[in-house]
Amino acid sequence: VLLVGCNDYSRDTEPGVLSDTKINLIFVVSPDLEHQTAGDIQPDTANLTPQGLNRSLQMATYLKANVLGSKNVTSIYALSPMTHLQTTNNFPDMTAIGFIQPFALMNQTSLRVSLPPEPEYTANSFPIKVSYTKGSVSNGVSEPASFCPNCAGIDFNNPENNDSLVKNIIDGNNNSLGFHVFSAPWETVSAMMTSINDQYGYNLKVPTKYNGSNYIYALSVPANGDGAASLTIYNSHLKPSATYPALSDKVKKTDCTHTFQPYFKSTRIGGVDNVTVPSNASVNETVYIVRHAEAHPDPSFKFEDGNFVAAGQWRALALYHVFKDKINPDMVYSIDPAQWFYTYGENNFSYVRPSLTVLPFAIGNNLPYYLVSSFQLNENMANPDPTDVNVATNTSNFFFTDGHFSNKTILVAWESGHIRPLINQLLTSYGGDANLPTLDQDGPPKGGWPSEDYDTIWRPDYHHDSALQNYS
Repeated sequence: VLLVGCNDYSRDTEPGVLSDTKINLIFVVSPDLEHQTAGDIQPDTANLTPQGLNRSLQMATYLKANVLGSKNVTSIYALSPMTHLQTTNNFPDMTAIGFIQPFALMNQTSLRVSLPPEPEYTANSFPIKVSYTKGSVSNGVSEPASFCPNCAGIDFNNPENNDSLVKNIIDGNNNSLGFHVFSAPWETVSAMMTSINDQYGYNLKVPTKYNGSNYIYALSVPANGDGAASLTIYNSHLKPSATYPALSDKVKKTDCTHTFQPYFKSTRIGGVDNVTVPSNASVNETVYIVRHAEAHPDPSFKFEDGNFVAAGQWRALALYHVFKDKINPDMVYSIDPAQWFYTYGENNFSYVRPSLTVLPFAIGNNLPYYLVSSFQLNENMANPDPTDVNVATNTSNFFFTDGHFSNKTILVAWESGHIRPLINQLLTSYGGDANLPTLDQDGPPKGGWPSEDYDTIWRPDYHHDSALQNYS
């Protein structure tokens, strides 16, 4: 269906691709508990079902080919998950970001991998903007020291922020030509389209009824106000399978050699070798800590836009099969993807990849999925430091010594540079051997996380008496 300005109405059974000589605001409706195509959302966890995951994979291809005409996207915005909490358990809305992720990887980004005058590096990985703006930080969420100047996402509770976001794009005129994609629930998409239509007086027949997860709405605006705006509605007619995605090629596996990080085991027992069990230490808890999936396509591992690359998508989808019958977590955790970082002072990005790495596993097993948003991974944006003791302490307390996860098994996706400092801080909290960073002193391997290592898993265990064991 093609809807145009000035109340004109015409039908086109297969709308054509959009022109990159206009400003195109493309709205992808992510399913949620309130509005969904039947079977896309798990009612108990508010997460995507395997059917919803399959739809997102198919939607990526449809969107790229039928709406963009295989051209590169200009920007991608998704809902900040903690602005839309669902069910009495307050599950964050990870669907919007998960629904657009496969499409993001079908677009290229060029970034510097070192300081100028070194050349840029190009890869099939596109940043997704989901970070908070001022006034969008929900209760219980840590407010960043500063807000990302160009990686803000969509706010479920604050339409004024969303209006400001699209206004900056439309008013950018020739600087905004191309394709700007937004992924959010119908309630938010409907409000954004209506607001744009009213604010700019486009006189478009904006739909007020939810039509399903297969629909895409594209509002096209000529630059400098030269001509009428139009609204094109696409129906992808997707019919995804209800079973977990079958990978066309199996992800290759290698033997575990501990080449990058030697095997490590440490035990802390209260009353032995000056060890003291921290107060509120968990009992009978097991935590599996994994790094995010592949993210850096360049040999120097410095390409950085907050997302992973296609290899990371394969790994994320394969974790469901790799972990099947090997680990059985009760829930999944990751860092809030709305947290933001920058590299070389010129590339700000939302840190989405850890959360997206374990999202398919949570979907395949219908597990509760939570985000850690009560503290920042980087307390000093001007000088990020993964070894920051405060951050390591906050993380250790959250997962291990605040007593929240007794008798639970948890899968955690985390930023790699923070994992060893976290383990060190956990062991330090028990006392005993204080010199942890060397192999010959009962500590994790020395130094930072090897850039090429995406396979190592850390497993801290608490026993019935809060005795601690660590494995890698």
